[in-house]
Amino acid sequence: MGNKIKIGSTFYVFLYIIQIMKKDNRPNPLTMGILAHVDAGKTTLSEAILYLTGAIRQLGRVDHKDAFLDNVQVERARGITVFSKEARFVLGEKQVTLLDTPGHADFSAEMERTLQVLDYAVLVVSGTDGVQAHTRTLWKLLEDRGLPVFVFVNKMDRPGTDRENLMKELTDTFGDSFATAKTDGSLNEDETAMASEELMEEYLNGGSISDKTITDAVEGRQLFPVIFGSALKLEGVKEFLRCFDRYTRAKQYSEEFGARVYKISRDKQGNRLSHMRITGGRLRSKMLLNCGGREEKAEQIRLYSGDSFTMTGEAEAGTVCAV
Repeated sequence: MGNKIKIGSTFYVFLYIIQIMKKDNRPNPLTMGILAHVDAGKTTLSEAILYLTGAIRQLGRVDHKDAFLDNVQVERARGITVFSKEARFVLGEKQVTLLDTPGHADFSAEMERTLQVLDYAVLVVSGTDGVQAHTRTLWKLLEDRGLPVFVFVNKMDRPGTDRENLMKELTDTFGDSFATAKTDGSLNEDETAMASEELMEEYLNGGSISDKTITDAVEGRQLFPVIFGSALKLEGVKEFLRCFDRYTRAKQYSEEFGARVYKISRDKQGNRLSHMRITGGRLRSKMLLNCGGREEKAEQIRLYSGDSFTMTGEAEAGTVCAV
C-alpha cells in the first residue's frame, strides 16, 4: 500500500510538472496595430506579414479585392479598410494578434478605439508620399497613448524614392530617435546610440548595445526602429519581422481578472459580439462578468482571424478575443 501511494504521488507530481512546462512553453500573447494614412499600403503589409508567417496560404491584394482582412463587401467595393480587423500569427515565442485599422480619416474613430488594446504600433509611411498630415496626427495619438512604434517605410520599389531623404524627413518631423534595421533585424548601432544618453553610454563603454537595452528603449519610446521595403513585393517584410521579434516583449499581468472592450459587432447570425483584450487573470467560457453593474455570461469565447474564428474554453491575459 505504501509503495502504491508513493508511486501515485510521484505520478501526479510528474503530471503537474508537465502542465507547468506546457504553460511556460505557450507563446506569449502580444498585440500589434498597423496604422497609416490612406493608400500607404497598410493592408498590403498586413497581408505580407500573415503570408510570410504562414497564417495565410495565398497572398491577396487590395486592388484584386481578395485581401484576407478587407472581407466586408463595402471594403472590397471601395478598396479601403472601414472596420478594424484582427488576425493571428506565431512569431518566435510570441503569439501575435495583428489589428489592421482604417486609414481613411472618415473612419478614424474606429482606428482610435483599437489603440487602447495595443502593445506596439506599426506606422506605415509611403516612400513616395513621405510624412503626410494624417501621419502627424497618428504620431500624436500614439505619443499621447505612450505606445512604442515601429516605422515601415513602404513602396521603396517605386521610382524616385530616396532612403536618406525619407530618414531626414522623419527626424526633422519627429526627432532624432530613429534607427534603421539591417537584414538580420538588428539596428544600426551608430544611429541607435544617438537616441539617448543611456544608449550612447553603453555604446561608448562596451562598443555595442545589448538587445535588452534596445528593447527597453523601444518600449520606453526612446527609440523607434525604421524598416524600408515594399510590402507588395515582400521586400523588407522579413527584416521587419526579425526586428519586431527581437526588440519586443510580452507584458506581465496581474492575477485579478480584467478586460477592456474596444468594439461591438454582430456576426452573420446576428449575435452580438464584444471584442476585448484580457488585461488580467483569465476569462473562462460561461463565466459571469460584471458589466456596468449588471451580470452578463460569457457564452462563447471566439478567437477571430479574418472572418473565421475558433472557439476556446478560456482566454489568458494579453489575449484579444470576441465574447
